[in-house]
Amino acid sequence: MRNNLLGDIALKMPSLSKGQKILANYVTEHYDKAAYMTAARLGEVVGVSESTVVRFAIGLGFEGYPDLRRALQELVRTNLTSFRRMEVTDDRIGNGDVLASVLSSDSDNIRKTLEEIDRTAFDTAIERITSAEKIYIMGVRSSAFIASFLGYNLRMIFDNVKLVESTSGSEMFEEIMNIGENDVMIAISFPRYSKRIINAVNYAKRAGANVIAITDGEKSPIASGASQLLMAKSDMASFVDSLVAPLSIVNAIIVALARKNRDELAGRLRRLEEIWDEYDVYDKSHS
Repeated sequence: MRNNLLGDIALKMPSLSKGQKILANYVTEHYDKAAYMTAARLGEVVGVSESTVVRFAIGLGFEGYPDLRRALQELVRTNLTSFRRMEVTDDRIGNGDVLASVLSSDSDNIRKTLEEIDRTAFDTAIERITSAEKIYIMGVRSSAFIASFLGYNLRMIFDNVKLVESTSGSEMFEEIMNIGENDVMIAISFPRYSKRIINAVNYAKRAGANVIAITDGEKSPIASGASQLLMAKSDMASFVDSLVAPLSIVNAIIVALARKNRDELAGRLRRLEEIWDEYDVYDKSHS
């Protein structure tokens, strides 16, 4: 996504043709609607030809209209309020099948994530986590449940896991103040990005820690601080994002670490089963 797409459009406005200026004004004022239109549909709504729409996108520096549309969709996800995001997704689904629409979108996000993820970064992340002196896990707001899930399962494998669950910026820094070169921070963040996790990643990077970022793309504000960047596709599902693909990456991390630390984990799990039985943790009447 362009950091200032709307600003780029404004700068190019004087050099645009009459039809492109009409198009530029519409996109600037209604980018949330334009983001989900085809080139033909956008041209029809604005009153210009499809070829004018394509030339407009190329004039902004994109390879074609699909790239411009993706940039507009990213703008929608990162800039709109929760209420407006809900309105946009309502318009997209309309009177269609909500269940089919959401599950189909989730399936596409997982497929695209698998196609595009950096396998080397994933393998390196597994090595760094295994050898870390301490493992810090952080995700706030909508990403908090993924961080919690990862933390719960990694504590089954390692003794050195710390889930950062601060409710304020000052408490967060108290929890990560001792992070250092031999440590790993796993940071999870998706739009709308929280300033707290951006600050935490920057702090960890300056401290020399290995930062594993699970986020939606290279333009994410935590991507630049990452030692390993694991990108997961997400899309708007009403006022929140669908986080199925990020959760799948987390599942893959857990499985990979379990396999890599198989012998130690087997011993820990046998001991845990004994404790669970002793203290009657699980209901066995339906086993």
